[in-house]
Amino acid sequence: MGRTNRQDESSQLPRRAVLRAGALLALGGAAAPLTGCGLFDRDEEPPQPDPLAPLLDESLRLAAGLRAAATVHPDLAARLVPLAESHEAHAAELARLTGVTTASATPTASPSGPPPGDQSAVLAALRQSERAGRESAIQACSAAPAERAALLGSVAAARATHLEALR
Repeated sequence: MGRTNRQDESSQLPRRAVLRAGALLALGGAAAPLTGCGLFDRDEEPPQPDPLAPLLDESLRLAAGLRAAATVHPDLAARLVPLAESHEAHAAELARLTGVTTASATPTASPSGPPPGDQSAVLAALRQSERAGRESAIQACSAAPAERAALLGSVAAARATHLEALR
């Protein structure tokens, strides 16, 4: 009864292998119909861009316009460079918040302005850009979740202040 001989031991190994193979086939056969229903599909929709991405681009565009004007009109640099730095600081914080690097966040349009010799026209164009930027920051602030509202309020307030500095 408790005897085992070599023939019995050798016959158990193939039986175990057959049982393991059968279990694997059963599991594989049960999972096969699930692959067609999307359970194992990993094709997810691409992530949507952050709603603050346009504000980030706009901050970079405003900073570039101010720096370009300061380059063309060096006598305005003392007024314009701090405003550009403010936009760049906001862009850096928006980039951090949205998970975008500022190197990959480039303005969609290059700054364009009036002829280099006309300072009043340059300042008027910069004021118009700041006014449009302030409005977009206000809209973003009112639509943003609470954790983003403080930053967006700061951006809107800074842009309103820039309007005064450009008078």
